[in-house]
Amino acid sequence: MKGAMTAAAMHKQYSDGVAAFRQHIANPAMRQKFNADADEFMRLCALGVWQADGGNVTPQHVEYYNAIYCKGNPAPAALFWELSTAVADYSGFEAPGFFQKMREYDKAYGQKTSRRFVDLLTLMLLLFAAVDGAVSDREAEFVNACADKLSALCDRDGLPDDKPKLDADVFVTRRGGQSSQPEGDAPAMSKEDPVPVGDQAEPEVSLEELLAQLDELCGLEQVKKDVKSLINLVKVRRLREKEGLPVPPMSLHLVFMGNPGTGKTTVARLLARIYHAIGVLSKGQLVEVDRSGLVAGFVGQTAIKTNEVIQKALGGVLFIDEAYALTSHDNANDFGREAIETLLKGMEDHRADLIVIVAGYTELMGEFIHANPGLESRFNKYFYFEDYNGGQLLEIFQSMCKKNGYTLDDEAERYAETLFQTLYEQRDENFGNARDVRNLFERAVSRQSDRVAALEAPTKEQLMELAAGDLREEESPGEERNGAEA
Repeated sequence: MKGAMTAAAMHKQYSDGVAAFRQHIANPAMRQKFNADADEFMRLCALGVWQADGGNVTPQHVEYYNAIYCKGNPAPAALFWELSTAVADYSGFEAPGFFQKMREYDKAYGQKTSRRFVDLLTLMLLLFAAVDGAVSDREAEFVNACADKLSALCDRDGLPDDKPKLDADVFVTRRGGQSSQPEGDAPAMSKEDPVPVGDQAEPEVSLEELLAQLDELCGLEQVKKDVKSLINLVKVRRLREKEGLPVPPMSLHLVFMGNPGTGKTTVARLLARIYHAIGVLSKGQLVEVDRSGLVAGFVGQTAIKTNEVIQKALGGVLFIDEAYALTSHDNANDFGREAIETLLKGMEDHRADLIVIVAGYTELMGEFIHANPGLESRFNKYFYFEDYNGGQLLEIFQSMCKKNGYTLDDEAERYAETLFQTLYEQRDENFGNARDVRNLFERAVSRQSDRVAALEAPTKEQLMELAAGDLREEESPGEERNGAEA
């Protein structure tokens, strides 16, 4: 089994991938449900992958199976005969129960949790398939079928798909050791192939309109100034070029540093469209990924996967969230380093029509940039996203209420002001900024629904009004948040 990954390495890849996805689950109750059920669901999927490959279980399959668990969860202890029987008896792939909750949540609040889960599942199934160092055609077909089934449920619910699809066929390695795709090349797209939604440019909007949208964002005063200064720099460079004046080299790649929920993705999306409006980028779309979107689970496939993402982002901005995860692993052979080398080459090859923005916690992003000389030379502009203060958190909450057709009575307004000031003053390392506001809004709407449903014939005003009692938490925001993360 030359080239096969050890069970310990597989466990680390699995645990890291699931942990990275878990951070994107904004709803605490949903996150707890996922924590409880994900390992068992993934182990069932492993049975299906191995059955698809002929059902021939080896001791290494047993080691892999017993390594499918996350930190803090109980590890399985299956025996050889137990796993053989389970693989033979596997009855077929079914969507997990928590996936329906994810889709309902995404549909209600415009999130992408369920689409991200399809990506995670694809990667994990490929990881399980690589137990023997290769992914067979039959295994790849099974992986694609599972991903397609979940994607169809998202399509049925009208959930947008603006991320590059991870096609398992790209990752197939034949038994002879030859890849089905040339190493490092993205799969070609014929003229007859439909253009994925994620490749389509945003509707044309003038620079003035985009700057107005930037100004409307709550807080972020320094970031707004930095963006406008960057725009002026680009404008003057283009004017100098037009007049035949020398233009010093300049990198437009950016580092966004700050805590979660501070508007980094929103600003990145606006900046992509602004760059397009001033002629720097040809399309102006934003392609958002994290470590799991760049790093494959086994040797030789990360470059293919990263190149595929780069191809999707050409003409726009590639936004890498929690980019420090690419270099935060102790293993010198970690695939994140391969992703970085591939990314740096792509930035050089496509420097005229690709901008990369890396984002994450301030301290960790500093370590990330200094981990590779190539990163230091290409990322020399830093935008700092400060935490929202109490007044700004209140403003965000009021905006959510207005957007969703809710009003606050006088008592609720006063209570909310005190609540968000307390939330800000007592913030800790788990402080989620606008994410915490969104979670509080969702819980308030849920409590309001329980209250209004008990009324015999509620008026329009009663359907819209949030009272102070709807905002009250049984625990303090900090205590509840910490409990949800435990």
